[in-house]
Amino acid sequence: MHKLLTRGATLAAVGLFMSSAPVLAAGGETSTPTCPKGQVFNNAKQRCEPKTSAVDPETLFETGRALAYAGRYGEAIDMLNRAYDARNPGVFNMLGYAYRKQGKLLVALGYYEEALRLDPDHVLTRAYLGEAHLQMGDVAAAREQLGEIEKRAGRSSAEHDELAGHIAAFEASNG
Repeated sequence: MHKLLTRGATLAAVGLFMSSAPVLAAGGETSTPTCPKGQVFNNAKQRCEPKTSAVDPETLFETGRALAYAGRYGEAIDMLNRAYDARNPGVFNMLGYAYRKQGKLLVALGYYEEALRLDPDHVLTRAYLGEAHLQMGDVAAAREQLGEIEKRAGRSSAEHDELAGHIAAFEASNG
């Protein structure tokens, strides 16, 4: 949690700095040339260069995850897309989570499938995929994911407990 707060503070500081830059530049200084859209002036090199993000992908991922868990799904999707890493199943899992929570189940399934293609042992993805199957009324597919979680992480894992609880609640409410 401390790491997330520290990274969040860093992200906020970067955002504050970036948003105040035009105000500082507008303070009478006219020596900085105007660069084309998407570029910034590099004083050291005295030329315009492509603008790059000062925030690392892990910070973007953690911020996106926090936004998703806070129910801010659209913002989470935007942040997670910026954190894009074709080898990180966690990014695909959280994109699936955010889309599922928006009710876009087919989109979510695609992200979950990609996360599991990258790491078949990513049990959190399996738990969320099981929840998606329940939302579609497919208890058998949810139970299949529960079995996969059990094989990989055991019956006492948090992911197993969470999905088992969702399955039990679904069955109780649907007879």
